[in-house]
Amino acid sequence: MLELEQLLPGINKEWFWIFQVFAVVLLTVVANFFMKRFIFKMLLKLHKTKTRWDDIVVEAMLRPTGWILWLVGLSLATDVIYLETQSPIFTASGTIRDVGILVCMAWFVLAFIRGAEKEFSDHSDSIDAHTAEAISKLLRLAIIITAALVILQTLGFSVSGVLAMGGIGGIAIGFAAKDLLANFFGGLIIYLDRPFTIGDWIRSPDRNIEGTVEKIGWRVTMIRNFESQPIYVPNSIFTNIVVENPSRMANRRIYETIGLRYSDLDSMNNIVSEVKAMLVAHEEIDANKTMMVNFNAFSDSSVDFFIYSFTKTTQWVKFHQIKQDVMFKVAQIIEANKAEIAFPTSSLHFENPITIDQAGR
Repeated sequence: MLELEQLLPGINKEWFWIFQVFAVVLLTVVANFFMKRFIFKMLLKLHKTKTRWDDIVVEAMLRPTGWILWLVGLSLATDVIYLETQSPIFTASGTIRDVGILVCMAWFVLAFIRGAEKEFSDHSDSIDAHTAEAISKLLRLAIIITAALVILQTLGFSVSGVLAMGGIGGIAIGFAAKDLLANFFGGLIIYLDRPFTIGDWIRSPDRNIEGTVEKIGWRVTMIRNFESQPIYVPNSIFTNIVVENPSRMANRRIYETIGLRYSDLDSMNNIVSEVKAMLVAHEEIDANKTMMVNFNAFSDSSVDFFIYSFTKTTQWVKFHQIKQDVMFKVAQIIEANKAEIAFPTSSLHFENPITIDQAGR
């Protein structure tokens, strides 16, 4: 300070501290400006590298670093003011600076976790997007809790006392919010076990739940049914019910029973053989899966054979188009063999034939 006073003899000593504050703030602005330019230039060079992790680290530190510079600069300016004025209000500058730096450090880690989540979701084959999101949420929650405890310790609060009070309060909150906690852990199980993901068509034989999953939250899962109505299902329910996931089926099954007239029984063998040959040659039927076409039963009004095969597609609309094509071809095969598809009929048999004359009398 004496050297500055000697260099600037024209400045009133009573106002010299104001010049010092101005100089500190000016240096902070200049340092922040050059720091941002340096980071932006670094990012431009890092974008040309093959790895994305260096970009994630630098992008995460961009904004927190600027705030740290301002916190340090304003803290130094505040110390100068306190030395001159001895005002008690400026005694907390050190604590505020420390808390601010802790917040910026937590901010950097949270930003890095978000960047890593996006990287794993977009470019990783080992971890799917929903698992990355679940792990990211857990890590961010842990960072926030840890940062809060460290900040409380910095502010002079006893962390052990806070934890003790938190334990007692946690028991009370646990009883009061047991459903909320059950839904939270239900959502965690969904993320870890992955019985379904966003976009899957699911249904439950235990509950009247069927539709497409649109959102998996920490409390509820939103399913849109086939009437375009949203259904909000608490996550805890999925731990106690059976959930079917047709979206993950490898094939769709065609299983139909077709009846012929009893008078067409002689044509049954040819029809069954030709239908099976048609299925084997069909480009949309998976010949590597179980395929059966067999004479099955003597019914009341028909002799029945069944078709059991699987399509290559799992799409609902395309499956029905393929099934329609198969059924038309079956009908053509039956017609080509001069047979007919049976319908319910009844025949009356009399022990003694009745002639027209007898009926008239």
